[in-house]
Amino acid sequence: MAGCLNYACQSKKPEQAAENNTEQTAAAPDSNQKFLNKPLITEIYTADPSAHVFNNKIYIYPSHDIESNVPQNDNGDHFAMRDYHILSMDSVGGKVTDHGVALDIKDIPWAGRQLWAPDAAFKDGTYFLYFPVKDKNDVFRIGVATSTSPTGPFKPDPKPIEGSFSIDPAVFKDTDGQHYMYFGGIWGGQLQKWENGKFNPNGSKTDSGKENEPAISPKVAKLSADMHSFAEPVKDVQIVDKEGKPLLTKDHDRRFFEASWMHKYNGKYYFSYSTGDTHYIAYATGDNPYGPFTYQGVILNPVLGWTNHQSIVPFRDKWYLFYHDTELSKGQTHLRNIKITELKHKPDGTIETITAYKE
Repeated sequence: MAGCLNYACQSKKPEQAAENNTEQTAAAPDSNQKFLNKPLITEIYTADPSAHVFNNKIYIYPSHDIESNVPQNDNGDHFAMRDYHILSMDSVGGKVTDHGVALDIKDIPWAGRQLWAPDAAFKDGTYFLYFPVKDKNDVFRIGVATSTSPTGPFKPDPKPIEGSFSIDPAVFKDTDGQHYMYFGGIWGGQLQKWENGKFNPNGSKTDSGKENEPAISPKVAKLSADMHSFAEPVKDVQIVDKEGKPLLTKDHDRRFFEASWMHKYNGKYYFSYSTGDTHYIAYATGDNPYGPFTYQGVILNPVLGWTNHQSIVPFRDKWYLFYHDTELSKGQTHLRNIKITELKHKPDGTIETITAYKE
């Protein structure tokens, strides 16, 4: 599989990419629809926004999309990102600062290609950046890099986290101070190739073929005290329906695809995720960090573009949903932009469904 490993590759500016919109999208708005929110930044393409509040300030750890000139396919080879920029904002609606390159793929000793959706955490004076990238054998692993600043630069460990695989790490700090990593993604995220605990390069390209069986599960592991490794074997995150039955592979409107995120509200654990090819951000709730989690509904309806990826954080007495679409590139799947909107929990604990267009 080819990727953009030439560091002379140049990304298109938003206005250039819009002139070459040839990719099909999941949810193109009609001419009368208006976007609910504006992109947070327009100078570069950004996606997969993992937001955190450090020192009463919002920091966002997104992917940095570029024009790689790689043909689009189900493996996601056209998502050939090579570095991370970190953004910050003092207030919602205020100025967004791009702090520049915080980590470059060329500085990760074991990396091959494709720096996908990262996440971050803080403990004992150190900031941790967790990132998925394909190793030199083209297998996704998850690495960790550290800094004394939330904006980096980050120094990567010489090897990936032992026992890690697939994509989309999301690190959750529970109220007792323990950290957990949720991760995984099917199709291009390779999770379906790990069903027996070992990577099978000839495994299925998608999650098809077992339509009436339980869907492939996202993963979770408690992090070690030093935050550089797993403290236990990786476990499945089970998502079930209201009757306690596992969601099935054929249930594309509800089953997990990618983009794990965890938040806690009124003592309940909220596991949210993307359904991928049906383009919903969905969520399920449970009583502990491991689940099982009972499916509750949709947080965000489909946006312009094929992918979506969320984070949910409280800030100054309100909750916010960070997500992305492709407004700037007018629907080019691999050139995205991040956005923010308020998220509301109802009195019964369920979440109000959001539509990313104005009525």
